[in-house]
Amino acid sequence: MGTPITARIAYSGRALARPRYYANAHDRDEVDITPMPMPIGDARAAGCTIDREGFELVHHASAVRDFADRAEVAAIHKLEIEALVQAQTGADLVVVSSPGLLRFSEKSGKAGTLNNSMPARFAHIDVSDQTAAMFAARGTDRKFLRYAQYNVWRALSAPPQDVPLALCDARSLSPADLIVADAVFDEPGKPEWSFESYVVAHNPAHRWLFFPNLTRDEAILFKTKDSDSERAHHVPHVAFDLPDCPADAPPRTSIEMRATAYWWA
Repeated sequence: MGTPITARIAYSGRALARPRYYANAHDRDEVDITPMPMPIGDARAAGCTIDREGFELVHHASAVRDFADRAEVAAIHKLEIEALVQAQTGADLVVVSSPGLLRFSEKSGKAGTLNNSMPARFAHIDVSDQTAAMFAARGTDRKFLRYAQYNVWRALSAPPQDVPLALCDARSLSPADLIVADAVFDEPGKPEWSFESYVVAHNPAHRWLFFPNLTRDEAILFKTKDSDSERAHHVPHVAFDLPDCPADAPPRTSIEMRATAYWWA
């Protein structure tokens, strides 16, 4: 499956009782960052699947012409993502819960120019189990047997990506590795709000992988929560600097969509 690269994964130490991080004002973050060199394998060669490792790569051509056009993303891409997640999971209902998050590597000069547009630079899981259950209950009035929450991550810039996404095999994660944190959303002109999430402490047993050289017609589907204990539960993820990335590589631009899938009782 090829030789893994070695890169620094930004973990969280345990100096703070309850870390707190912001979508925009990272100078206000209260997180004990502990970078650690870790091997990161080639997820393309590994043949990862959504219910085993907790993530997989899918071919998915979008009809969206301009991903910076929020109206176009809302009108077209939301339905595309609902259909994609339903096709990949067999769920009875899929609800896309966000309008799409554009993010940029720092090299672009665009990181931070839009709401929540900086790459996520420390290992985390977007929602805690408690938050995930709360969001799932809000998504439908119908009684469900199972729910799962997914992120769909697409690179919009040409390969290679200078700041790719690393994902941790859900099977290599221990509950003791998770630190409850507060994710704070501080969009300019709007009231701050927050919910409970997880940051991740170092464990040498973690198995990190990434999908190199992503194209616009590919999407990474990964879990942030699955209520079925027989399947991959949730996936830590983080942006990292690609070692030996060519100096003339285009700065990474990506879009992330979030969805909840339901299976009826």
